[in-house]
Amino acid sequence: MAGQDFWTQLAVLVGIALLMTVGVYGLVGGIVKLDDLGLWLSQKASSAAQAIGRGILWLAPWLMKFLSVAGTAAMFLVGGGIIAHGIGPLYALIEQWSAAAGGLGWLVGMLANAVVGIVTGAIVVGVVTLIKKLRGGGTRAPAH
Repeated sequence: MAGQDFWTQLAVLVGIALLMTVGVYGLVGGIVKLDDLGLWLSQKASSAAQAIGRGILWLAPWLMKFLSVAGTAAMFLVGGGIIAHGIGPLYALIEQWSAAAGGLGWLVGMLANAVVGIVTGAIVVGVVTLIKKLRGGGTRAPAH
């Protein structure tokens, strides 16, 4: 696409953005409605549909727990990667470590980004907690 004119590049970019948005929100919407699908199927006359519905109802809470943990981990990885890319010397160090690790370089880079994300998150929590304490606590008992 780099050799195409501006309008072609823009049209492709907009098309991909729309497809990705619809795809991601459609997937999230489907996950959110899994329990409704399971309930609907469990109330059908077919014993196969009922079994599938019960299976979905059993699976849905486990899937949500997994997604919450995996999503949190992904945010630490992505956030740490963004922070690391913004700090030139840190990014260079992670790249050196990854190159030195050979075939496991991808894992070293991923773990380094996770550490950067976790440390950054801990710093933000510490600063927010300190600011709350300096401002008088954060939550106050209602006045009678």
